Amino acid sequence: MSHNSFGHLFRVTTWGESHGLAIGCVIDGTPPGIALSESDIQPFLDKRRPGQSKYTTQRAEPDQVKILSGIYEGRTTGTPIALLIENTDQRSKDYSNIAAQFRPGHADITYELKYGIRDPRGGGRSSARETAMRVAAGAIARKILGEQVRISGAMVALGSHWISRERWDWREVEKNPFFCPDPVAAAEWAGILDSVRKQGSSLGAVIEITATGVKPGLGAPIYGKLDADIAAALMSINAVKGVEIGDGFAAAALSGEADADEMRMENGAVKFLSNHAGGILGGISTSQPIIARFAVKPTSSILNPVRSVDRTGAEVELVTKGRHDPCVGIRAVPVGEAMLACVLADHLLRHRAQNGETPETAGLPRV
Repeated sequence: MSHNSFGHLFRVTTWGESHGLAIGCVIDGTPPGIALSESDIQPFLDKRRPGQSKYTTQRAEPDQVKILSGIYEGRTTGTPIALLIENTDQRSKDYSNIAAQFRPGHADITYELKYGIRDPRGGGRSSARETAMRVAAGAIARKILGEQVRISGAMVALGSHWISRERWDWREVEKNPFFCPDPVAAAEWAGILDSVRKQGSSLGAVIEITATGVKPGLGAPIYGKLDADIAAALMSINAVKGVEIGDGFAAAALSGEADADEMRMENGAVKFLSNHAGGILGGISTSQPIIARFAVKPTSSILNPVRSVDRTGAEVELVTKGRHDPCVGIRAVPVGEAMLACVLADHLLRHRAQNGETPETAGLPRV
């Protein structure tokens, strides 16, 4: 299986399966001299860790990360950083009844058609278990970006139920199991997902990720666009079926005047009067907040019977047993944050390689 790496100068390669002995990643391109330890990575893994509420899978994985290489006396050496997380709570027997059957909505059929073999235990390599290593890599990417760049994520829709932006409060994100910034919506979602979970079904979600403090100049025209790389990174997350930047699809309904992010000078600096573009113009960051949203489909592993086929071509009706998220979008929030961090770190290193340390060296007005 190829294509297990992403990024250019900040490059991440992940490995491992859902029910293997461990999962891990190798991160290449981290600059030397950055203070780094497991304690810098673990808090982000804890946000994604399963089994923290009744609304996520009850698989009890501690997700304790180990740094195997690339660190000396608490600082990065510039050599590859290898990370390891052991799998401790596999229940492979849950998948024995579907080893020869293809679950609708899963990668079972496409893996079989492409490779002629697949690991049915929890989805193997296609499992969202792999995203733990993305979150770990994202923690290191944040160290490269520095404290001035703040990346935050929130769930803004559960199924067809959206938050009210008038009630948006980032402090609420840490107070409920949905990463929801609207306390009223969070309370409603609890009842909705309780009902869905008891019915053995699932719901999708929409996640919004924001990055503030990003300097202007990240990204490149045409084939190195920052928003194109962000979209590709978010689309690579399990179960994601759509991505938009800024106003996204809603921009198509605006007039040119309404969509334009007008500018004025304020205290010798350029000030944008709006941010319909989501902080990126022509594939290059503007210094405004970068805003991206992605849609996560309903969890395909459900308790209700669905029609499918098996390896012999026989038509079957199957039920997926095991421990699954009734809304996989909940734990996708820290994964989305991590992928945005990795893309920004990669583009920061690419920008430094071509333009030097800061965009101001190009003679642009201060933004």
